[in-house]
Amino acid sequence: MTTPEPPQRAIVGFHQDDEGHWVAALECGHTQHVRHDPPLVDRPWVLTAAGRAARLGARLACRRCLEEAAEPRAGA
Repeated sequence: MTTPEPPQRAIVGFHQDDEGHWVAALECGHTQHVRHDPPLVDRPWVLTAAGRAARLGARLACRRCLEEAAEPRAGA
């Protein structure tokens, strides 16, 4: 049995969390941290306004959408 892939969702905006880490707002309404933390995660584009602006519309895997799709629904 294969694990389904999370759906790809477009980035529609960015904000910083309470610790100053950048968070992408996705078209589905969920959010995802987009840290630049080399050597584990290499995202230097997140450090500048121009870099973030260039990524608007880029797609990220939304694990929360996948989790919600797997949750049993009330009344089902």
